[in-house]
Amino acid sequence: MARTLEHFRSGITALLLGLASLAHGDIGPAEKPDLKLGFIKLTDMAPLAIAWEQGYFLDEGLFVELEAQANWKVLLDRVITSELDGAHMLAGQPLGASIGYGTQANIITAFSMDLNGNGITVSKDVWETIKPQLAKDGDKPAHPISAATLKPVIDQYRDRGERFKMGMVFPVSTHNYELRYWLAAGGLNPGYYAPQRGDTSGTLQADVHLSVTPPPQMPATMEAGTIQGYCVGEPWNQQAVFKDIGVPVITDYEIWPNNPEKVFGVTEEWAQKYPNTHLRVLRALIRAAHWLDENNNANRAEAVKILAQSSYVGADPEVIANSMTGTFEYEKGDVREVPDFNVFFRYHATYPYPSDAIWYLSQMRRWGQIPEPKSDSWYMETAAQVYRGDIYAQAAQSLIDDGLLAASDFPDFSTENFERPFQGTLIDGVPFTPKTPNAYIDRFEIGLKADQTP
Repeated sequence: MARTLEHFRSGITALLLGLASLAHGDIGPAEKPDLKLGFIKLTDMAPLAIAWEQGYFLDEGLFVELEAQANWKVLLDRVITSELDGAHMLAGQPLGASIGYGTQANIITAFSMDLNGNGITVSKDVWETIKPQLAKDGDKPAHPISAATLKPVIDQYRDRGERFKMGMVFPVSTHNYELRYWLAAGGLNPGYYAPQRGDTSGTLQADVHLSVTPPPQMPATMEAGTIQGYCVGEPWNQQAVFKDIGVPVITDYEIWPNNPEKVFGVTEEWAQKYPNTHLRVLRALIRAAHWLDENNNANRAEAVKILAQSSYVGADPEVIANSMTGTFEYEKGDVREVPDFNVFFRYHATYPYPSDAIWYLSQMRRWGQIPEPKSDSWYMETAAQVYRGDIYAQAAQSLIDDGLLAASDFPDFSTENFERPFQGTLIDGVPFTPKTPNAYIDRFEIGLKADQTP
């Protein structure tokens, strides 16, 4: 998507005026003003789209081309090879790359793009099988729905000599860990990885076999019968409802309220080479996230129209609006209020808390992607290396200094800011203790213990 040139003529005056009028704190001019940033066609890429459409990039002296990528692996590889300056990433991607799971590269993030935003959907056939056993809330199924309801269906598949299969978007994706968490909370083993033995399938001892499917392809893959369900971000759960091929059974907000989802990632080398450019990108993204949530989501209807464009998400506006405007449709006609399904700014959503990183690392260890035991200090050090709140604080403070946002919009940068606030309890009731990650890992009934190797 080449959107720089068409915006240049109409935006150059605004750019010049903006640069003249804003102090930008102590940030110097961008060392690299022409940028190409990547994204996957999901609604949570919205801060990038809004930063472009509202002229926030131009305010920073940045001429940005936003380009959709085929899948998460291609996106990561292109950031590593400098074909992309940065990208919309899965929150686990900078961590996976930095610890050498898959491709080894030093990737950092100084911006959390959103909270929540995912769902788990099953096919209509699976839904019709489990629906009669569900508890009722009035005339509708009671939520949250436990993964234990899938056990009779899985047993039927096993009796026929078949595997019950579900899709997720990438091995180090939020979706993989949320789906695994939900399944394990319901007594189902989603399988282990054993990279030290060359087994990266993630299906060792699995009751449910998980595999990678790019987000836009999820509905069609399920409709074809290749998978029986999936975990994905929007609009691809609502697309299944819209096409009447599947039913979302749970949202990630029900699994863990205000869970971290996507981040903006760059290589550490790029951030060191272009520090002013990095800070200016962050300023634009922070302003975009604020716009998305300000005045009680008053701008979401406009955001839906923007995201529906083929150059961004390219889905029907009605489908995108289902979640972006604070509602979510489960079974057709079962529309419920979920005001925090997509959170971009409130609850300090944009700050890259180390606790977010530690939760992802704990799940990598739980399922064998990190095959060997690690000390608590290793988790802390890795989180600090990859999730860069110090860089975020520079960008945010400059926005405060310029009068564009208020100090109350952000965490108190004079404090530790280690653990993400405003989070609810995980669905299985196991308390997340980010300062003692090994003790946290040991609490799970299903999953490797902190000292085990798959």
